[in-house]
Amino acid sequence: MIKTASTGLLAIEGCEKVVTSTFPWPIYDEQDVQAVADLVRTGQWGNPDCAGAVAEFEQQFARYCGSKYAISCVNGSVSLRLALIACGVRPGDEIIVPPYTFIATASVVLEVNCVPVFVDIHPDTYNLDPAAIEAAITERTKAIIPVHFAGLPCDMEAILDIARRHTLRVIEDAAHAHGAEYKGQKLGSIGDAGSFSFQSSKNLTSGEGGMVITNDDALYQTMNSLRNVGRLPDGQWYDHFNPGCNYRITQLQAVLLSQQLTRLEEQTRIRNENGLYLDSLLENIDGITPLSRGQVEIRHSYHLYIFKYDKATFGMLSKKEFVAMLLAEGLPCSSGYPHPLYKQPVFQEKNWLCYALPDSVDYSTVYCPVAERACADEAVWIFQQAMLGTRSDMDSFADAIRKIQQAVNQ
Repeated sequence: MIKTASTGLLAIEGCEKVVTSTFPWPIYDEQDVQAVADLVRTGQWGNPDCAGAVAEFEQQFARYCGSKYAISCVNGSVSLRLALIACGVRPGDEIIVPPYTFIATASVVLEVNCVPVFVDIHPDTYNLDPAAIEAAITERTKAIIPVHFAGLPCDMEAILDIARRHTLRVIEDAAHAHGAEYKGQKLGSIGDAGSFSFQSSKNLTSGEGGMVITNDDALYQTMNSLRNVGRLPDGQWYDHFNPGCNYRITQLQAVLLSQQLTRLEEQTRIRNENGLYLDSLLENIDGITPLSRGQVEIRHSYHLYIFKYDKATFGMLSKKEFVAMLLAEGLPCSSGYPHPLYKQPVFQEKNWLCYALPDSVDYSTVYCPVAERACADEAVWIFQQAMLGTRSDMDSFADAIRKIQQAVNQ
């Protein structure tokens, strides 16, 4: 129960809410419906040859990202897994990951019998802090997985410099970053491989699905085989050359994704412009700090709009209480992750399924202070569909925050 003095002003107390628009997701029209219906009538729903609508969408996505190859698969977790295996990791190898991200970024490392090494995030961006990466590298480190969290590009120049000096692979987790850019390059196309998710909340969606892109011929050949039960293009149907599985998407998903892709560029432009405008509004509210976009040319995809909250200027309301008030005011938002990844039971308890983790690995001693603050006290997320609203909607988001601040400080 939220305990505040009654002001008679807040929606959570029964007053009218500030944000009155609704923000549906996914967005579709009759062309999407017709495209899927046409495919259904063909009866060619599956994807045994990785051809047809699936191959067409892969080509479209590769062109859009500016990459040579795109390999679709069942979800964004599997796309990371394919990239790790193709990059040649071995049991016991260490993979550097951030602690502030979805579980899949680290759990796939366990799945390939490697060791996640958690490196803290930068306080201004909530992305991997390059200054902390180098200290975490050992002789067992084989790869870095920078997560472009919320659609904000990581400092790829610094990360790639570290990777080159230590001969490490870089696999971009771009699950939030469809259409985002770093120095004019689409995210996912900068490292050795880039992983995307098409899960239902994502900026490009078919409900589920994933993609991994690369410019590396050898990585492509391996990942393409792994997602198709180990087959090779010049082999027979029952020839299996690699230990792969059936990770293929369906023709139905591919048709829907092709339709959705036609909207992505415009939607990304709108989110980016709205994000810049919302920054200009929120940076003038005491105790609210938008995350930094850095010092280089970027385009942010705003899968999430994140700002930092300081309860000292909001009557010492906890973040949980503040977010509950924002929700009541009509703003689609969340307090984000409750704790960093290393505090998840899978890492703290290290049960028998984590057999590849050496006894020397003790996640109970891991502490990343920036990630801890983000989870416990600071980070507030606004969802991507809200960032497709109008400028007036952005004004109402800021008004809702000001309204709460005024009410609790009376």
